[in-house]
Amino acid sequence: MLTTEHTETMAHSPILTGRGNLGVIGAGVMGRTLIKGLFKSGVVERCQIWAAARTEKTCLEASGELQIPTEVSYNHRVAEAEMLLLCVKPSQLERVLAEVKESGLREDTLLISILAGVTTARIESALGMANPVVRAMPNTPCIVGDGMTVIAAGRYAASSHMLQARHVFQAVGQCMPVDEIYCNAITALSGSGPAYVYLIIEALADAGVRVGLPRDLALNLVTQTMLGAARMVQQTGRHPAALRDDVTTPAGCTIGGLLMLEDGKIRSVLARAIEESTRIVAELGKPKTV
Repeated sequence: MLTTEHTETMAHSPILTGRGNLGVIGAGVMGRTLIKGLFKSGVVERCQIWAAARTEKTCLEASGELQIPTEVSYNHRVAEAEMLLLCVKPSQLERVLAEVKESGLREDTLLISILAGVTTARIESALGMANPVVRAMPNTPCIVGDGMTVIAAGRYAASSHMLQARHVFQAVGQCMPVDEIYCNAITALSGSGPAYVYLIIEALADAGVRVGLPRDLALNLVTQTMLGAARMVQQTGRHPAALRDDVTTPAGCTIGGLLMLEDGKIRSVLARAIEESTRIVAELGKPKTV
């Protein structure tokens, strides 16, 4: 049972109402990142969170790093959970849901899933209960507190549950609600997006070295340029094409470089990458048949 001390603390949390604690099933990179963000933002206390992992090794690492209970067997904790963050792989979903259901999951417990491609309908069907479910898609810049997450409501999720989920992910960056029909495309664009950006950063830095710059200098120039350009789009509200035109003087070096990029069909290649990634995400979310 919850102690009076814990209940009083939870009542002041924007993500916990006092009905229970928060469990993170899957103490991998993103699970730990979310926990750290919650601590840093001050919306929960360590006494309000527990985590689970598949191996004792991961449990020991996570417990030492986060200073919270982290266990392979978490059955005894499920009944007291007001919120469960599902941070496991899509292939583990049915096993995890069966376990939490058998462990006394309450119907008012909010389930937030970050499983790529997995719909709220699939979670609700596998669970067989009327729990509120929210689907979330964060990305790895959450690690540095600059992530982008979208959330979508399941059949039984109310606005209050969406607000709770929003508080969770705002602790590690920006968060916005979307219609679930967009989630696979968003996973391809925003979830996988950092990998594409890293490739572009690497390529531009290599190009700087090719024309005579020291590698450290080239990398610093590229990363700050990318940050600055992104902020220009965010803060000015102007279309990227208009901002690009500001840099592109007649017969100048920029237009020459842009012409080479267009010759290389960079627009088409990037678009095809998102298209292919979206297709794969949809496949990831389907239950595996034996």
